[in-house]
Amino acid sequence: MAAEPAIPTIDMAPLRIGSEAEKREVAHRIDAACRNTGFFLVTGHGVSADLITKARQRAIDFFALPLDDKMKVQRPASKISRGYNWVGDRSIAYSMGQVTPPDIQEAFGFGQDRPDLAARVDPVSAQMYAPNIWPRQPAAFRETLTSYYDAMQDLATRVLRAMALALGVNENYFDDKFDRQASVCRIIRYPAVKEQPLPGQLRAGTHSDYGIMTFVRGDDTPGGLQVKHRSGEWIDLHIPTGDFACNIGDLMMRWSNDRWVSTLHRVAVPPPDAAPQDRISLVFFTNPNPDATIRCIDQCVAPGDMAKYPPVTVSEHYLGKLMRAGHSKVDARAVDALTH
Repeated sequence: MAAEPAIPTIDMAPLRIGSEAEKREVAHRIDAACRNTGFFLVTGHGVSADLITKARQRAIDFFALPLDDKMKVQRPASKISRGYNWVGDRSIAYSMGQVTPPDIQEAFGFGQDRPDLAARVDPVSAQMYAPNIWPRQPAAFRETLTSYYDAMQDLATRVLRAMALALGVNENYFDDKFDRQASVCRIIRYPAVKEQPLPGQLRAGTHSDYGIMTFVRGDDTPGGLQVKHRSGEWIDLHIPTGDFACNIGDLMMRWSNDRWVSTLHRVAVPPPDAAPQDRISLVFFTNPNPDATIRCIDQCVAPGDMAKYPPVTVSEHYLGKLMRAGHSKVDARAVDALTH
C-alpha cells in the first residue's frame, strides 16, 4: 500500500451532501493531517470556480494600478489588516522574533463590512473590526471580493464543524465563538524577482499563522509555498487548480493543547534559472470573535496532564503577532529595486 503523502488531499464534499458517517470520516482525515504537518489540500469545497477566477483577476487588476492610486487606500497607521501594503512594508518573520529584510510582496486586506461590531467589544478587540478601505477601481473589486469572503467564511464554518467532531466535542462547539468572527482576507502579489534578493530575504518569511486556520489559493509557480516537515525538510506545496491549501494556526494549536500543530511555512524566492513571473495568492485567515477566550478544550487534556497554555483572548494574541510582522525598518527602496 502506498504511503500517505506528506500533505494529504481531503474531499470536503461530504460536509455538504454526505451522511453522518461520511462527515465523521472527513473529520478523521482532518485530525490525522493536523496531527502530522498541520497542512492539507482541500477539494470538493463548494466554492465556485468562476468566483475564484474572478477574485484572482480582480487582484491582478488592482495590483496593476499605478502605485499612487494604490497608496490612496494604504493600510492604517495601526497596521491592522485593512487596505494596501506596499512592497517592503512587512516582514512576517518578525512575528517569530526573527530580524529579516522586508518580504517581496504587496497585498490588500479586508474583513467583514461590519464596523458596527466594534461597539460591542473592548477597545483592543475593536481594532479587529476596523472599517474596510475600498478603492474606487478596478470595477467590481469590492463586489467580487466581498462575495469571495462570504464563500470562504461558509467553507470555514463547515470545516470547523468537522474539526469539532475530530476533537471529540459537539459539532456546534465553535459556533458561538465565531458568530461575530474577525476573519481576514488578503490578496497578495509576489512580484517577479529580477535581481538577487537581499541575504535572508523571501517572498514571505518563515512563520506560523496567528489564528485558527488559513485557506490559500495560490498560483503554482517557482518561488511558491513551502511547508516545514517535522523531519526538518522543506516541502514544496503544489496546490491543484481550483483547490485550496488549509493549515492550522497558533490559536487552534492552543485550543487543541498541541494535539494539532501550527506548522512553519514560507513563500520562497524563485531559483535563479526560473523565468521571472508574478505569483498571485488569495488567502483567507479564519479568526474567531476577537474577545473570545482561547482556553484548552477539556477533551484535549489527557488524564493526569495539564493545559500547556494559559487562556488568551483572540485579540491579545493576534494583534501582538500582527504588530511584530509590521515592524520591518529596512529601506523599501532596496526591495523595489529587485522587481523593476
